[in-house]
Amino acid sequence: MPKISEKGVFMPASPIRKLTPYADQAKKEGKKVYHLNIGQPDIATPDVMLDAIKNIDFNVWAYTASEGTLAYRLKLTEYYNKLGYNITPEDILVTLGGSEAITIAMQTCVNEGDEIIIPEPFYANYNGFACMSNVVVKPILSHIENGFALPPIEEFEKLITPKTKAIIICNPNNPTGYLYAKEELDELKALCLEHDLFLFSDEAYREFCYDGREFISPMHLEGLDEHVVVLDTVSKRYSACGARLGCMITKNKEVIKSSLKFAQARLSPGMVEQIAGAAAVDTPDSYFEEVNKEYTLRRDTLVSRLNAIDGVFCPNPGGAFYVVAKFPIDDADLFCQWILEKFELNGETVMMAPATGFYSTPGQGKNEVRMAYVLNTDDLNKAMDCLTAALEQYPGRKI
Repeated sequence: MPKISEKGVFMPASPIRKLTPYADQAKKEGKKVYHLNIGQPDIATPDVMLDAIKNIDFNVWAYTASEGTLAYRLKLTEYYNKLGYNITPEDILVTLGGSEAITIAMQTCVNEGDEIIIPEPFYANYNGFACMSNVVVKPILSHIENGFALPPIEEFEKLITPKTKAIIICNPNNPTGYLYAKEELDELKALCLEHDLFLFSDEAYREFCYDGREFISPMHLEGLDEHVVVLDTVSKRYSACGARLGCMITKNKEVIKSSLKFAQARLSPGMVEQIAGAAAVDTPDSYFEEVNKEYTLRRDTLVSRLNAIDGVFCPNPGGAFYVVAKFPIDDADLFCQWILEKFELNGETVMMAPATGFYSTPGQGKNEVRMAYVLNTDDLNKAMDCLTAALEQYPGRKI
């Protein structure tokens, strides 16, 4: 029988979805499963976006430009310039979700075998994108004790070699919810300028900042225009994960020119998605204000309930809609499988993502779990009732 490629062998499976068969089986057995494992919001997609789809009027569902339609890029320019990015439509490449933006950025800016430094824990699919691009991930450890703040710049310095080409940050962070401060970004700016590195900024959760805290992008930092590549998506901002519409933004003309060749190879982003995306830019501020209030309430509910459980520690995140919590357990992978397979409380259980899948360093995150607070507070409280009871019963509990 023919063998698959080495890349196929080494391509990592998603830690967010790998427990799906156990959740499916739990449902077949009649259990209700509270899904805290995946960042799929239950917030309604804005009406302006859905109405644009309903009112579509064309006779031919045609290709669009490889870089995205001018109409959509003009609307995106309007959106980003309100944020102070000072860009033009020519600085934007429309992509098939944020995932393609990340992959194209890696393939455009980093040679095969070269290295990207990423603070860990990090979005698990960065490992997959790096594998697809033959890029080497160099993780740098952040710690739950200080809420997963940016590691000291001296630790970055230790990892930099002639093969280092870029640093990736996700801000606010998935999986930790950490929101980087301007001082931390200024330190990264100095590092990137000193060593001539790209700074990839994954801003999928830009709208989700809490307690009045300000979002700062590397795009706001002077003197870094040639180094910054912003990676974005409509998935989280507009609760439109199924649209598969993202973009890459940079003022580096050589990067845009080269990335377009990768975009041309896959032809074009979807017409319908871009029509909806253009309309979404006109979403009223009131939508985001209500969403922010709801997520703040959910965060406060989840964090307080977690920290009330004996032996559990959970930092209070400044953004996104995730937490990483430390549990008194022997193995997060075993626990997250056990709670689906062996546990129920009044016919209910919880699906979570073991944090091991968000680390690149072997052995890290073995007693940590990521949870997405994408359920309403009633369901979150029920899920926490299940978790509290499960931790008391789990055979691998550590006192």
